[in-house]
Amino acid sequence: MNATRDLQLTAVRLSLGGRVLLALDASVPAGEVLTIMGPSGSGKSSLLAFIAGFLPPAFTASGEAWLAGRNITGLPAERSGVGLLFQDPLLFPHLSVAGNLRFGLKDRSAGADAAIDQALQQIGLAGFARRDPATLSGGQKARVALMRLLLSKPRAVLLDEPFSKLDAGLRHEMRELVFGHLRASGLPTVLVTHDDADARDAGGPVIVL
Repeated sequence: MNATRDLQLTAVRLSLGGRVLLALDASVPAGEVLTIMGPSGSGKSSLLAFIAGFLPPAFTASGEAWLAGRNITGLPAERSGVGLLFQDPLLFPHLSVAGNLRFGLKDRSAGADAAIDQALQQIGLAGFARRDPATLSGGQKARVALMRLLLSKPRAVLLDEPFSKLDAGLRHEMRELVFGHLRASGLPTVLVTHDDADARDAGGPVIVL
């Protein structure tokens, strides 16, 4: 494998109870979003779990995941450099907005406050540093979760239906924000979804299971 920033899935095969859920090969270039679509139980989220290193032991898996020329198969997300964004923002309720963002920072030195203020401006939440996450709207929580992810400087991103719990009016706006930041950051991304509109806005190739 060459040391590009691509995410490569090579001969990945997932089974449960002797039934094959999926078998695929895929390459996700830097800055591109690969969308995986299919019905419930088709193995979409299990594929993300395989890539991120937390596939439950009930599954049988073969194949490899390579990221930036490095075999990350079986490595936990914190060691593989993979970032995840789920349906729920999963903000820490005991921390302020700034505290949640600081958790994502690799460098928590004296310049952290300025980095957090800049990050909040980028997502349209300037002045929200001291806010309690419980006081935020669903869209605002999603923005904070996205920026916390980006501040952790992942090398690839996995999206598990991150827009499904947002109000319909917010979904397009959030998709543009999320995909725009991921493209600008040059991150290979895998999205699993049921929603055709997610796939359209992602703009990359689509695999239907």
